[in-house]
Amino acid sequence: MKVHCLPALVLAMLAAPLVAVSGDVLQHHLNGSRDGAYVDPLITRKGAAGIHRDKTFNAPIKGPVYAQPLYINNGPGSRSTLIVATERNSVVALDAATGAPLWTKTLGNPVPRSQLPCGNIDPLGITGTPVIDPSSRTIYVAAMTTPDDGRTKRHLVFALSLDDGSTRAGWPVNVSGLKYGGFSFNPAVQNQRGALLLNSGLLYVPYGGHWGDCGDYHGWVIAIPVADPKNATAWATEGRGGGAWAPGGIATDGRSIFVATGNTFGARTWMGGEAIIRLGLGAKFSGNSADYFTPSNWRQLDDDDADLGGSGPVLFDVPGATPSKLIAALGKNGMAYLLNRDDLGGIAKSNGFRGEGVQSNKVSSGEIINAAAAYKTASSAYVAFQTRGTGVGCPSRRGNLVALRVGASAPPSITVAWCTNNMGGGSPIATTTDGRSESIVWTVGTGASNRLHAFDGESGELLFAGGAQEEQMSRVQNFQTPIVVNGRIFVAANDQVYAFTIR
Repeated sequence: MKVHCLPALVLAMLAAPLVAVSGDVLQHHLNGSRDGAYVDPLITRKGAAGIHRDKTFNAPIKGPVYAQPLYINNGPGSRSTLIVATERNSVVALDAATGAPLWTKTLGNPVPRSQLPCGNIDPLGITGTPVIDPSSRTIYVAAMTTPDDGRTKRHLVFALSLDDGSTRAGWPVNVSGLKYGGFSFNPAVQNQRGALLLNSGLLYVPYGGHWGDCGDYHGWVIAIPVADPKNATAWATEGRGGGAWAPGGIATDGRSIFVATGNTFGARTWMGGEAIIRLGLGAKFSGNSADYFTPSNWRQLDDDDADLGGSGPVLFDVPGATPSKLIAALGKNGMAYLLNRDDLGGIAKSNGFRGEGVQSNKVSSGEIINAAAAYKTASSAYVAFQTRGTGVGCPSRRGNLVALRVGASAPPSITVAWCTNNMGGGSPIATTTDGRSESIVWTVGTGASNRLHAFDGESGELLFAGGAQEEQMSRVQNFQTPIVVNGRIFVAANDQVYAFTIR
C-alpha cells in the first residue's frame, strides 16, 4: 500500500470527536481522553458494598480476551448490546440483558504463537479494543490474520455492521507495506495492542512490537479516512523500537491526538521513542518541541527498558491550575509526569526526576504498565493507576493501587493521595454519581484474586472486597478493565463475560 495525501474533502471535515449517548461505552475507558471516568447515579458507595453477580446473565464466548468490551443501548434489533472481541478473531454481539449471542463474525484465522518471531499471546488475533461509530452503526476493529497457518502474516483493519457483523464495502484495509520515511510496515514483527480511536472522520490504529522486542519493529500510528479507506496515512518512530503498545492506545482532546512510545534501540539522538507525541490530522508530526515530550534521561530509559510506553496518555483538566489542560504520563521507571497539552516541551532539561515537563515525581517502586484513570471530586482531581511495585510516598496503607492528587496550583502539584492493595493486576476505572460525588475506583484483581474490587476514590478505603465464592471470576487477562452501564458492571475474561449489578 502506498501512502497517499488526504483528499481535500477529508481535510476539510470538521466532524466532532466520538460522543456517546448516555450509557453507551463506545471506546476504551469510555472517552477519547482515556480517563475512564463514568457517571452513574445508581452506583453509590453504599450500594457498591452490595454489588453481586447478575445470575440472569450468562455469556460464554470462545477465546482469550484482551480487549475491553463495548456497549451500545441501540444495538441490533434495538437491543442493548455488548461487543466483545477475542484472540480467535471473533467479534461477538451479545444481548446485554441476558448474554445471549446476537451474531458472531470471524475475521480470518489468527496467527499461532509458534509462527511469530517472539511474543506471549497464543493465538494472536484481536488484542486492541475496537471502537464503535453510532452514527454509521459501524464497529472498527484491527486483527492479525493468516491464510496459511501463520506463514503469511497480515494486519487487517475491518469495518463491521453493528447490526449483523457484515463487512462494510471497501474494507478491510491491509496495512502491510505501508511506508513512512525510509522503511515499510513489517507485519511479522508488529503487534496491535493499543485501543483504536475515531476522531474527525479518521480511524487511528497504533502498533508496537511483540513481547520480547524481536525484529526491526517501530511504533506506528495508522490513520484511515473512514469515508475513503484506501487513502491511509502513517507516522512511525524513526528509531528501531519505540512501540505504541499501551493498552489505552491513542487519546484525543477532540483536536489533536496523543500517543505514548516505548524504548528505542541504539539511538544516539532522539528518534521518537520514550515520548508523548502530539499528532495532527492524518497522523502528521510537526517535529516541533511543542508537539512532543521526552524525559531528559531518555537514553538511560532506553538502556534500562524503562520506557514511557507502557501506559498511554490520559487527558484531563484542572481548573485553577496553570497550565490547566494536562496530560498524565506514567513510566515503567515508576515516574509520573504532568504535561501541558498546549506545549509538551520537547526534550526535558532537568535531572530525569524532578522538574520534567510541568511536574514530575517518583510515585512507584516498580513498573507502571496499565491504563490509568482520571476523575474529579468536589475538591480535587485524581489519577489512579496499578503498579507492579508499591506506591512511593503513601500516606498510610501501602499497596499496588495508587491514586495521585493533582493540585490546582502554578504549576499543578502531584502528591500520592492514597495507596491500597488491588489484590492482582487490572486497569482501574472510576465512577461518580454526578461527575464529582461518591467517587469510587474499580479494579479487577487479574492474575491473583480474579475478583472485582471497589475503593473510596478520596480515601482508598475498601468498599467491596470481591464478594462470595460465586462472585469470583476466572482467567481475566492482565490490564483488563471493567465497564459501567446503568448500575451494572461488565468484565470480559477468557471464554466468558461476567455481569455484576447494584440492584
